[in-house]
Amino acid sequence: MTGTDSATATDAGTTVLERLAAHRLVPVVVLDDAKDADGLGAALVGGGLPVAEVTFRTAAAADAIRALRDRGDVLVGAGTVLTPQQVDAAVAAGASYVVSPGTSRAVVERCHEHGVLALPGAVTATEVQAALELGVTTVKFFPAGTSGGAKAIAALAAPFGDLRFVPTGGIGPANLEEFLALPSVAAVGGSWMVPRDLVRAGDLEAVRGLVADAVALATDLRPTV
Repeated sequence: MTGTDSATATDAGTTVLERLAAHRLVPVVVLDDAKDADGLGAALVGGGLPVAEVTFRTAAAADAIRALRDRGDVLVGAGTVLTPQQVDAAVAAGASYVVSPGTSRAVVERCHEHGVLALPGAVTATEVQAALELGVTTVKFFPAGTSGGAKAIAALAAPFGDLRFVPTGGIGPANLEEFLALPSVAAVGGSWMVPRDLVRAGDLEAVRGLVADAVALATDLRPTV
């Protein structure tokens, strides 16, 4: 990748991150059938949160990403990405960002080659430094609930002042505030507003309601200027 290409990729990733940060929430979606993707997209948009992280935990992931991308009104990314090959599949399907549970040099470098935002997982100072050495500016803090929660993020933010976090795992309406209150948190990922069973059952009106509730809560928690 040339210097110009690298700068372009960085700019693209920054723009995506800014969009995620503006919404403050990232629904973490597990889709068992790609045919459910379009309806889910409508529920997300209708609830005021046109964002989705579709996890590569099912065989339907790539097709689901493609269906959401084709809508044109959802910022869609790929989650649980473990290999460079999955990065290729995610980007080919239209993912604008790639999320991993841990930090893999091969995955991050492949994301850079494609010019998409990489959000690798990191919960320790050693993992954070490894991510920083790969040119990462924002990490997924996962699993947040069992890795020290908001207090751990606040502690890591002290020595790594320019780093931003997207905590995911064990977060819901009851503890959302403590994470969104941290200046170092760009956005919070979670599945509580997109339950797998409701999506699978086709109860998308219920999903839309949960999404709207989550958006309202995040709005209420937005710091006043």
